[in-house]
Amino acid sequence: MLRAMIVDDEVPARSELRYLLRQTGRVDQITEAGSAREAVEKLMEGRPDVMFMDISMPKTSGMQLAEALHKLRNPPAVVFVTAYSEYALEAFDVNAVDYLMKPVETDRLNQALDKVQAHIKPEQQKRASIERIPVEKGGRKVLVPIDRIRYIEAKDDYSCIYTDTDRYLSTISLARLEKELIPHGFFRVHRGYIVNLQYVEDVEVLPSGILQLGVNGITDKKISVSRRRVVQLKHALGL
Repeated sequence: MLRAMIVDDEVPARSELRYLLRQTGRVDQITEAGSAREAVEKLMEGRPDVMFMDISMPKTSGMQLAEALHKLRNPPAVVFVTAYSEYALEAFDVNAVDYLMKPVETDRLNQALDKVQAHIKPEQQKRASIERIPVEKGGRKVLVPIDRIRYIEAKDDYSCIYTDTDRYLSTISLARLEKELIPHGFFRVHRGYIVNLQYVEDVEVLPSGILQLGVNGITDKKISVSRRRVVQLKHALGL
């Protein structure tokens, strides 16, 4: 089953596409956004497998949003849903998986979902290569699912792994963890920190110019971003 996001500034269009996606029986999670800005905010809460986007939207167009998504590591698949045929060639320049014309027909939507699944399958197989990290806890080995990890901090010769409820020590170096976790949406924001980008919920700029990240589930700490990594991080977050 797929996770989808519908991005369209028109409520009736979102409602119709949501109904059609439900009818296919191939999508079990659907979120909606009425603008590119709202879509980016919801991406920080959890990344979908595919984004169905209108092209013509106020302020930031669907094409501009797709260009920003293309800069992310492991971006969601993009399917444009629009009333305008003239953008089709431009759409594939930003690696869109498909281009649907409104009103969308069920058979054509199923064809698009076939393309989406073919597109994301290699990525899912790659992600399956590492799903848990071995750590030390109470004198025993524990396997922590990577999707529970909020951030990782270097501590002397160890890596300290934080979830929303616990902290674990690992003998795996931060450099090695970085290589293993980058394909899974993690980012080395500082020589001492790796952050799971899906849990970043706010970005604060201090008077000194330093960026600090707020992480969902972590209430007692803000994570500083190295100045030389700021531009890359903004691209990764679609900012």
